[in-house]
Amino acid sequence: MELRHLRYFVAIAEERSFTRAAERLWIAQPGLSTQIRRLEAELGVQLFERHTRGVDLTDAGELFLSRARVALAAAEVAGATASDLESGLVGSVRLGIASGAGWRNTSAVLEQFTQERGGVELTVLEGYGGTLWRDLRDGRLDVVLAPTCFSSADLRRLALGAEPWMVLVGSGHRLAGVGAVAATDLHGEQIVVTAHRDGAGYDRAIAELLGELEVAAALVRSAPGPAFCRAVADGYAVALTTAPEALHPNVGARPLEPAHKLAFELMWRNETASPALNELVRIVAENVERTTTRPALAAVA
Repeated sequence: MELRHLRYFVAIAEERSFTRAAERLWIAQPGLSTQIRRLEAELGVQLFERHTRGVDLTDAGELFLSRARVALAAAEVAGATASDLESGLVGSVRLGIASGAGWRNTSAVLEQFTQERGGVELTVLEGYGGTLWRDLRDGRLDVVLAPTCFSSADLRRLALGAEPWMVLVGSGHRLAGVGAVAATDLHGEQIVVTAHRDGAGYDRAIAELLGELEVAAALVRSAPGPAFCRAVADGYAVALTTAPEALHPNVGARPLEPAHKLAFELMWRNETASPALNELVRIVAENVERTTTRPALAAVA
């Protein structure tokens, strides 16, 4: 039994006529009659009572009609699902976002993607950039948003622009206040870093920043995850980051003067991406174009 047999049967049942059904289906009536006889033989029941004015459904035909309609509707949904997968309307995307420093448009992109592609299951994982890079390479993630220091030449990349460094300061710290923090004010301060092998890119970016600013400061290990800014909130250290969003109630963000920036990229494996991932990349690229005046696409490895 094939789907076309079900369509033929439903058309005849609805038209109550082989002739009208054949015209509706754009097939020859003899061929339609042959297909229905084969269907009845396969089922072992008579579906229609034939008469000079057309046909009527038998009891078996009435029951088969309801089930045939269900089967055709299911096939239609399955076909639509395949189309939706191909167009990126459904599917799944696993996105890794590096902790420590952030890109300012991350929340806006996630919101837009969720609104436009509600049928796509978007999973967001935050962690050290090195961990995410390894998970991306091993196929546990589909795409990563991180500072460029976590990139590699074998990945496809979308340049997102650069974010200015900010100083996170606890409310009880001597640098608490408003306005910019002069780089010279960081001399002798304790600045938290991950001190973790997978956070080495972030730690190195901070060390390089302090070197460029000629600041002599002590780098101290922080607790991981949500406790990263605990030392800052307690007032015995400060942190350097970009585009902070959710902060501890006792922590404030101040611009660093002179201004320095950290570049970010969206990265995914150098292979055929899923339609859903392509849609995420498209939305990110459009967001970059709206917020910058320079070309956003980096060279593709």
